[in-house]
This record gives sequence, structure tokens and C-alpha cells, in this order.
Amino acid sequence: MRFPDDAPVRPEKREELRRRIAALGLDLGAVEEQAIRSGGPGGQKVNKTSSGVLLRLRRGDRQLVVKWTTERHWSLNRYLALRRLVDEFEALSTGHARELGEAERSRRRKDRARRRGSRQRAPKPAPPVGSAVGPASGSPGGSPSVPEGERG
Repeated sequence: MRFPDDAPVRPEKREELRRRIAALGLDLGAVEEQAIRSGGPGGQKVNKTSSGVLLRLRRGDRQLVVKWTTERHWSLNRYLALRRLVDEFEALSTGHARELGEAERSRRRKDRARRRGSRQRAPKPAPPVGSAVGPASGSPGGSPSVPEGERG
């Protein structure tokens, strides 16, 4: 696998991931990459496009597998899958696998909140001043006011 230089992320983030890979001594040549189909809404376009990524890294008798299909762009999925693979590799090599689980829960919680926020509708705007909405002013029942002498 080659490093995802074409990913639509800030250059600082790419350089940070490069530094982490170098510090861990991770060989990207040992990472197997496979393009897979994403799921979800999208109809025919989703069924024909392989924008998801599956990464495998074998280290001795252990194997790390990361599947990433969240984004619509293949290059961004490659970057995010590699970042996740580096996270898992780092957690296993340093013995901090528990922290990785907490980070994953936090990431999922943020993603869920982001999706829920986009589903909520904005409040309806207030009607313009002077519009004929609601009961007429001065009459509590909403019926037009009639002078006392003309009621029948």
C-alpha cells in the first residue's frame, strides 16, 4: 500500500500520520489494501462504486483488519482506514488497547450526534408583524368585535 497523499485532508494531518507511522516502524508495504463496496442510500451509484477500503496487516500470528466505508470518497476512506490501523497497531504495541476502545466510543458518539443534528429541523420563522394569524386583537374569542347596541 502506498500512503494516501491524494486524501482531501489538511497537510498537517497527513504529516502527523506519516510521523506516527515512522515512529512505530510500520511498513506500509506489509499492509494489504482492498477496495470494497460501501452500503447505504444512493441506489445504483452505490451499487456500482467501490469507495470503501479494507486494510489487513499481519504481524506474526496476529492480524489487524480495518474496514472503512463511512465516506463517499475512496481517497478519504483510505486515509481514515490507515489512521485507524495505525491507532490499533499503536495500542497493541504499547499495551493501551483499552484507551483505543474509549476513543472509538467517543468517536461513535460524536458521529451519532452529528447525524442527529442534521436531521433536526430548524424552528419555523415567526410570522411577519401585522399578518392575520391567530385571534384578532381585542377580542378574546377570535370573533370580530361588534358594538354593544348592534348585537342581536
